[in-house]
Amino acid sequence: MRCVSDEDPYLWLEDIEGEAALRWVAERNAETDAALAADAGFAELKERLRAVLDASDRIPYTVRHGTFLYNFWRDAGNARGVWRRTTLEQYRKDAPEWEILLDVDALAAAEDEKWIWAGARLRHPDHDRALVCLSRDGGDAVVVREYDLAARAFVEGGFRVAEAKTRIGWIDADTVFVGTDFGPGSLTDAGYPRTVRRWRRGTPLEDAPQVFEAGTGDVAAWAWHDTTPGFERDFVARWLDFFRSEMFLLTPEATLVRIDVPDDASAYAHRGHLIVTLKSDWLGRPAGSLLAFDFDAFLAGDRTAEVLFTPDERTALSGHSWTRHHLLLETMRDVSTRIEVLTPSDGGGWTRRPLADVPALSAVTVVDTDPDVSDEFFLDVSGFLQPSALHHGWIDADTETLKQAPARFDTAGLTAEQFFATSPDGTRVPYFVIGPDRSPDGPGPRPALLHGYGGFEVSLTPSYDAVTGRAWLERGGTYVVANIRGGGEYGPDWHRAALGARRPRAYEDFAAVAGDLVARGITTPAMLGATGGSNGGLLMGAMLTRYPHLFGAIVVQVPLLDMLRFHKLLAGSSWTAEFGNPDTEADRPHLREISPYHQFTADRVYPPVLLTTSTRDDRVHPGHARKAAARLRELGHPVLLHENTGGGHAGAGDNEQSAHNEALTHTFLWRHLARPARPDEGD
Repeated sequence: MRCVSDEDPYLWLEDIEGEAALRWVAERNAETDAALAADAGFAELKERLRAVLDASDRIPYTVRHGTFLYNFWRDAGNARGVWRRTTLEQYRKDAPEWEILLDVDALAAAEDEKWIWAGARLRHPDHDRALVCLSRDGGDAVVVREYDLAARAFVEGGFRVAEAKTRIGWIDADTVFVGTDFGPGSLTDAGYPRTVRRWRRGTPLEDAPQVFEAGTGDVAAWAWHDTTPGFERDFVARWLDFFRSEMFLLTPEATLVRIDVPDDASAYAHRGHLIVTLKSDWLGRPAGSLLAFDFDAFLAGDRTAEVLFTPDERTALSGHSWTRHHLLLETMRDVSTRIEVLTPSDGGGWTRRPLADVPALSAVTVVDTDPDVSDEFFLDVSGFLQPSALHHGWIDADTETLKQAPARFDTAGLTAEQFFATSPDGTRVPYFVIGPDRSPDGPGPRPALLHGYGGFEVSLTPSYDAVTGRAWLERGGTYVVANIRGGGEYGPDWHRAALGARRPRAYEDFAAVAGDLVARGITTPAMLGATGGSNGGLLMGAMLTRYPHLFGAIVVQVPLLDMLRFHKLLAGSSWTAEFGNPDTEADRPHLREISPYHQFTADRVYPPVLLTTSTRDDRVHPGHARKAAARLRELGHPVLLHENTGGGHAGAGDNEQSAHNEALTHTFLWRHLARPARPDEGD
């Protein structure tokens, strides 16, 4: 049977809330529940995973605003969660006293809406009001309401914005910048705000004067106000595509002054500095460098830069954060992270020194800083077998361990190692292996689960995953994380190596890791599974269609799979810079080649597949997973589909749904991988 033609027989499954489509989804969900949720060990596994997600002794990570540390918390008694705050003095205690600001469960019950917390933007400098964002059942679109923290109530007659993919932020006590859905012509093709308005309290939103406008083909427009005392400034910007943008200083006279950096660079003002992260070579500096300019001198034409970081073959910039007087620089060397303290001196130049030692094969992350007031910082350190530890301190002062997460799974006999596979073009591809100690007299190949993403410059770094630990490692499985091209593990060049028509390089890398696992005796193809979500779901589709012989089972989560229509579905048009544009003659051929939906055939043997998605995913359309399941069923291949009715792109809206999804995934994988190979399967 031939591949799917451009005349798609399953377009009707793109009707998200269509009666026929939802009836078909309900039938598939019932099949999946009958096949997996009825498993003898399913209920116990789900309960153990739910216990991890609901555990009261998890680290409650916080963000400082003024004198308080703010946290959003979910547990067994707060399924939708509570927004709360405490002081540092209280936070140091094993059982801090928390001040509840907003109970989302109570709000959802009172308003009969499936509200999901989507964040809050506090008003500076008093932190007395917040712009609270609430999602209906997990979608990216939100409603916005002004909230009075002292009164614990939404402000009557305050700022309110109806459901949309809104961008909003405070300018002063009575004014905000807002971009939202103002009706026809106000959104980009990707569904994000195209215009920005300055909205004053007490005036109709539709009458707010416009201050900036992007094009319909751009991704989005937005604006923000810098509240730093002595450096108060307004900025506007537009994303030309997912990776290119233009930023402007909005003067008090309402004129726009372009911040003239390359459009693929990221830039922002911090006090007297302009900080620029390069994605391509500029001013004699290579892609991946971090530069600092004097902001006013830059606007006057001076391009004298202080070089804060220069990459090399093995080291890339991971991130950076400001304290009041210092810059914390996060870098990765072969995907293991470190942090340095950089300090600008009054006479020019910067000094640098390490901040903290980090164990091998671990990750350190700056959780929060206090850039307006102090040199305080919060650091999280974790590893694959090392539960998170939250450290707190001030630069040039002692550091304390504020919180230590307990072990959630048994690590006895487990090790974490890093290896390198060789891709067909000779590229060394790093990957991590976490599993039973592979001594010479060990048990031999084991069931293994290979995870990857490979896109949008996203890096997969070491982290402690209690769900995977309980569901997979404790049962004797091996877990593998592949750092393939398309990610950001080695900077912009590692990402660009798999852009557009070069996308197959990421797939070759992932297949090379799969082959290397077998060559090392860690697993066999029959015992090797693969998982990935979103763009990682596209990666899984590529494994299914290009390398089905390498895997015993594949889980494809909230995926992109129809690469000839992705740009017409929800936010898909914002990703053409990553994949290419199906409406462009130069791009369509390679997009057809990497489109799993168009490559499914009846005459290939595919491993069993579980597809997962969400009806409320308003980022990656659930039609991708639905249509792929329908096509595989038509061709007679083994496939299950689970579509959660809520949860958005995360696939789950609360811990109950998350535990259910994870239990389905791991029941499916263990069933197919934890068995001896049949004689006809070979290697």
